[in-house]
Amino acid sequence: MSDEVEVGVGALYEAVLGGDEDAVVRLLRAGVPADADAEAGESVLYRAAMCDEPGIVRLLLAAGADPNRLSEGTDLPLCGAACAGNTEVVRALLAAGARADAVEEGGFRALTWAVQLGREAVVRALLDGGADPRLPGTSGELPLVAAARRGSTGCVRALLERGADGREEALAQARQWFGVDAAEVLRAGIAGSTADGARREAVTQRFAEGGGVTVVVELLDESGRPRSGNEQQTGHAAIATLLEAELGLATPPGELADRAVGRGDPEDDDWVEAR
Repeated sequence: MSDEVEVGVGALYEAVLGGDEDAVVRLLRAGVPADADAEAGESVLYRAAMCDEPGIVRLLLAAGADPNRLSEGTDLPLCGAACAGNTEVVRALLAAGARADAVEEGGFRALTWAVQLGREAVVRALLDGGADPRLPGTSGELPLVAAARRGSTGCVRALLERGADGREEALAQARQWFGVDAAEVLRAGIAGSTADGARREAVTQRFAEGGGVTVVVELLDESGRPRSGNEQQTGHAAIATLLEAELGLATPPGELADRAVGRGDPEDDDWVEAR
């Protein structure tokens, strides 16, 4: 790469970081290659996908960027967008020919990322784009089972609508979470001390999301900033009800009532699915 082109690619990368579509257009018209890698080796398209810049992603694709080329030899733009929850970018990449079931380093597919992180809108976009709901993830776990473990009712619904396999296993996974304190499980999964043995405070938050509640636990450093964390959706009761219906299993009315009033919210998925 010549010094002039290298400077142009650097400017293009900075324009992507700044979300400057006008600058991207000018640089592409000036001949800067759309499918180039920045100095650190990351592809410009991958960074645009991660930054949730669907307009810039479309500009790069129209100028010749390859949606199926690995960034740094390891990461796919579609997987990055799915992981980040950038639904419009996912749609743009699929429309430009990104392979919905392409595999990046580590054996991850975009659907694997989206299901494990509870990204319902991304899951639906990927399924619309041809992703196979029957393909297992890196550990051999089927997407429906992963969605049930995550507690994402929306992802489970989307996968069931497309005929996903693994319903019995997914039901067993959902039932395992009955009566479980998600925050306690998350706290146990986060390292509670540093190398010197100092304990760190764990902060728990709960917020409504997609017809349910998501629990987030963050471990704070000595200055009070988040050092590590994890999250868990809690739609397991609704998921069990959905899967029981799919499998033709009769759920006792009393158990359905208990699920419905668990959080006492008629808008909650647990209540909606139990009606």
